[in-house]
Amino acid sequence: MFKIVAPREAADLIKDGDCIAVNAFLALANPEALHDALFERFNETGSPKELRLFCAAGFGMWDENRCADRYIKAGAVREIIAGHYNSMPAAIQMALAGKIEAYCLPLGVLSHTIRAAAAGRDWHLSEVGVGIYADPRVDTCALNAVSQKELVSVFEMEGKEYLTYRTPKIDIAFIKGTTVDPNGNISFEKEYLTVDALAIAQTTKRNGGKVIVQVERVSHEFSRPRNVIVPGILVDAVVVVENTTETGEYNPALSGDIHVPATHMDYFVNKLSTTKRRKTEPGDQTAGIIGERAAKELRSGQIVNIGIGIPEMVGISASKQGILQDIHITVEAGGVGGLPAPGVAFGAAIGADMICDMATQFDFYDGGGLDICFLGGLEADAHGNVNAHKLPGGYAGIGGFANITHATKTIVFCMSFNTKGLVALNENGSIRIVQEGSVSKFKKEISAVSFSGQNALKRGQRVLYVTERCVFELTEKGLALKEVYPGIDEARQIRGMIDFEC
Repeated sequence: MFKIVAPREAADLIKDGDCIAVNAFLALANPEALHDALFERFNETGSPKELRLFCAAGFGMWDENRCADRYIKAGAVREIIAGHYNSMPAAIQMALAGKIEAYCLPLGVLSHTIRAAAAGRDWHLSEVGVGIYADPRVDTCALNAVSQKELVSVFEMEGKEYLTYRTPKIDIAFIKGTTVDPNGNISFEKEYLTVDALAIAQTTKRNGGKVIVQVERVSHEFSRPRNVIVPGILVDAVVVVENTTETGEYNPALSGDIHVPATHMDYFVNKLSTTKRRKTEPGDQTAGIIGERAAKELRSGQIVNIGIGIPEMVGISASKQGILQDIHITVEAGGVGGLPAPGVAFGAAIGADMICDMATQFDFYDGGGLDICFLGGLEADAHGNVNAHKLPGGYAGIGGFANITHATKTIVFCMSFNTKGLVALNENGSIRIVQEGSVSKFKKEISAVSFSGQNALKRGQRVLYVTERCVFELTEKGLALKEVYPGIDEARQIRGMIDFEC
């Protein structure tokens, strides 16, 4: 039987060594009041300690003084398993310093492991991850030397290779919803995402754990059954915190309270006041140039995924060109239709037609449902491999990248030719490189493999690498220069600046 409790009472349910599953997608759906109560208890008493945190996505707000980062930094946590770390500055600092165990696995795979755990399975079998860093024959999912758990192994069946991923054992579920009804049923009407709330609650209860839900309001009316995301039979404690929105003012265009036609999309994109945008040099138009060129790969009727960062410009360009209504954009967090929200609201969709559970969306992606995707990259090599999760001295995390690229028919990487100081301008269709960046992004060897060019060739995928000055295409011989933009000197500004033949 559920009980409405104060935040501190909820925090008192957590024991030393517990594994907490956070139902969040970066900043979205993040139950901040539960994190705050846990931090305050630990700060006062030194308990609970030795905690383990599990989240398919990341669960931070790009601020070490908010959410889980507060008690991670304070020393309450000994282990994190997540798909993305870039939004959790304290967590990544602790991990890179070797102060906590930390593992990064593909987001879609982790989402599926939660559902598998709810069904009582110890392992989840997947082709996603074979031949990239998650494959123990290639690299490791561990962020440091103190992280010694074997979470992934190779399995062969009927001549095909798979990876088996260990499923989590969850003691505490942290979930954020909107309303609790008299039976403890939780609805999500003001949330932008459901993420994997139901599966997390199911696997927690199966493990004998406690499900704690933060909501905004208490209703005396019973919810319509179809509107319930987490049934009351799975809920132990409810914390009521009124008028909370993790990304600033509540936006009805992100929850689906209002539908946004394609003609109004630019207005709602600009209305998002809490966007965290990529840092650029003054006057630099690199992202816009890349987005505009990449958007030319869009075709009417395509089902699309657009990533965070530079790829966001593809959706914006599509909107400005009036072709948004001709394509169907999806977001890995669950949105179908509309336009991906930028910055700290990434994961939500502006004007979505449907918002499904994240594991369901990855079923569709893994099965080859996407026609085309647009993703960023930190670096690429001569064989078409891309590193999107790791650089020396830093670690962003893989997110949905591995699942999205696994079976999509056409993959478009949107990445600048170099970085750290690059300034490029579009002058009436002619590109002028005002200043070159100091760090090359196309090189013979890369720091890690998030995407395997060899695997893509075997699967017959079409792969492009769109930059601010040229386009490369993946061929049987590796990267080949496909297109040079007007205003660019091919010999001096492309071939003369990379250390392999293309």
